[in-house]
Amino acid sequence: MDTQAIVFLVLEILLIIMVVSIIFVILSENRSPTKTISWILVLIFLPIVGIILYLFFGEEHRKKYRIVKKLYKGLDTKYTPKYDIHGVNNYPPEYEKLVKMLQNINFAPVLDGNKIDFYASGEEKFRHLFADIEKAKHHVHLLYYKIIDDNIGNRLKDLLIKKVREGVEVRLIYDDVGSIKTRNRYFKEMQKEGIEVGCFLQMKLPWIARRVNYRNHRKLVVIDGTVGYIGGMNVGDCYIEGLKWGPWRDVQIRIEGNGVKGLQHVFFSDWYFSHKSVPELTPYFPTSESKGDNPLQIISSGPIDIYNSIERGMFQAINSAKESICIQTPYFMPTEKILSALQTASISGVKIQMILPRKSDSFFVDRSTHSFVKDLLNYNIKVYLYEKGFIHTKCMVIDDCLTILGSANMDTRSFELSFETDAFVYDRETASKAKEIFAEDLTNSTEVSRTKWDKRHVWRRFMESVMRIFTPLM
Repeated sequence: MDTQAIVFLVLEILLIIMVVSIIFVILSENRSPTKTISWILVLIFLPIVGIILYLFFGEEHRKKYRIVKKLYKGLDTKYTPKYDIHGVNNYPPEYEKLVKMLQNINFAPVLDGNKIDFYASGEEKFRHLFADIEKAKHHVHLLYYKIIDDNIGNRLKDLLIKKVREGVEVRLIYDDVGSIKTRNRYFKEMQKEGIEVGCFLQMKLPWIARRVNYRNHRKLVVIDGTVGYIGGMNVGDCYIEGLKWGPWRDVQIRIEGNGVKGLQHVFFSDWYFSHKSVPELTPYFPTSESKGDNPLQIISSGPIDIYNSIERGMFQAINSAKESICIQTPYFMPTEKILSALQTASISGVKIQMILPRKSDSFFVDRSTHSFVKDLLNYNIKVYLYEKGFIHTKCMVIDDCLTILGSANMDTRSFELSFETDAFVYDRETASKAKEIFAEDLTNSTEVSRTKWDKRHVWRRFMESVMRIFTPLM
């Protein structure tokens, strides 16, 4: 046997040892059967790719909270007791179980006295956001997964610098992976001018493999503790101008009232994550005048959340549905729990309509998302594909009363791995506004016909089936 053959033999043996070792670790962690099987199939049939994917995305840290537990250590004792948010009980009685569950697992009191405005375009969102920041007197807090240093990003930077020079406190948190293409000098210029900047889980070798899997996917803003924004839009020109192949459709809500305290709580939790300290909090939680009649809960989740609060909240909400459910989501790769809940609700007589993108910003996610369409059609769930660009809206309306909207997609990554925030709003007026946007988007969507869907090209169906295997890993 020549030297080259010996080298290849040694490499093959090492590869087999690594694959077997990883499979042993996965089996010992008692993951869900679906995830376990997916990882094993990838490792067996694509061993090199599987090992790389596992190193970056597969390490299971949830039970011992590796990374995140260490970074959040001391949060409960140093931060939470310094303030209190008093909840109310004026929510619809049919949601009592949902409300109490979220209170028990997520420190999520019902907050009332809110006025909620919807913005269904980037132009609307940034116009109102910049106007609110311009009016800020005490502080501006921003938390974004992705901030791009393009035209809109630089307009935001210049405005924040202007406010700091006026004496307003400005704090900004960005995700290092989400904003990876943004030049460091963009954030350094802000810091130089006095803006406090926090980078969420900055990637520094050798920790990159462990940290890349846990991202802060939240998008929220708090201004003077009285005005807040939450939804699906990050900061960048694409949210106004769209992508090369079509417009970007998304929804953001503006909250004015007590609900902003929930957003402020999430912001300071992540600020502590990044800085290991928080200021005296009293000035950031001012007494708010009642602005409306929209009771809501702000729900956060992430890898330190052993309950998967947003997924559990959606599951309970779907189970509570009596008449209708309307869903818009850009990425539909549901857990077995959520898919089963939707199917059960449908065969129980609940009318379910869902808008998915015909085309998204990811070829592989498209294929995986579309692999679930037949599972919906088989249970008489109406599926519509959005044709006018990319729909990135993340919103669910139940029985024209409960609206769930925020940063979380209906996929495993949002439910278990990413830091997300959603608003659960218990109000018919808010639901009506969300339904108006849903109805408008329906006019730009095509209903999926079961007959035509089954006639798609065999190669397309095969690719979707292959991508579905990777769904728990995406």
